[in-house]
Formats: sequence, structure tokens, C-alpha cells
Amino acid sequence: MATRSMIAMENPDGTVTAVYCHNDGYLEHNGQVLHDHYSDPEKVKDLIALGRLSSLGDQVAPPEGVAHSFNSPIPGVTVAYHRDRDDRLDKRKHKTVQHFFDSDFEEYGYLFTQEGEWLVKSWNIKTPVPVSYALSGVEEI
Repeated sequence: MATRSMIAMENPDGTVTAVYCHNDGYLEHNGQVLHDHYSDPEKVKDLIALGRLSSLGDQVAPPEGVAHSFNSPIPGVTVAYHRDRDDRLDKRKHKTVQHFFDSDFEEYGYLFTQEGEWLVKSWNIKTPVPVSYALSGVEEI
């Protein structure tokens, strides 16, 4: 069974662009990967530009010239439905950060802020908190 999540980025105008991620959305995987490997705003933009994701990896794209597909992914590389399986490109827009966190966003919602911080909200994290805080082992927030 998949643990679904939404991964989003706050835009300079205050709107939010979000993509669905089907697998491993829980804090100990997607939260940790985002925290550890997606602190550069350009890399986050590249991730969001992929549209819906099957799974999140440490890298947005495979090395140049290396074959990567939905059925034969390179370990550690994000698998995207549009790029890797030729599905439609799908991203969601939200009017504000609050609108994103108030929406129905699967089990976990992750947001990269304009300040360069990842926030998370989930079924047991009722108010958005920094991913770094949530990863610190607090049972319920």
C-alpha cells in the first residue's frame, strides 16, 4: 500500500505549485529525502516541473546518457509519470500557503517556503512545522 503525499513550492507571488507523489510519502522517507537533498530552490523547481511523481529519489534526473524509465528506473532517481511513462503533465496550483495546507493533500503535505525551509503537515501533525523539527522524533505535534 502506498503512502501518498503532496510536494509543493511557494512561488514568489505567494501562490503554491504542488505535485502528487504516490509512494513513500511518510516523513522518514520523503520528508528525509526532501530535507537532505532538496535545499536548493532550483532543484526544487526542477522537481515540481516533473509533475506527478511515482517515487521521490535523491536526484531529479538520471545522469546524461543513462537510460531511466518508469519500468527500469535508476536507483536514487525520482520517477515521474510524465517524463518516465509519458502520462499527462499534472501540477496543482493553490492561492496561498494556507490554502495548500487546508486542502485535502493525501497523507502528508510538504511545502518548500520562500525562506528555503521545508514544512510538513499530516494526519498526526495538525499544524505545519519544519520538517527538521518533525524528523527530530517528536511523536505527535
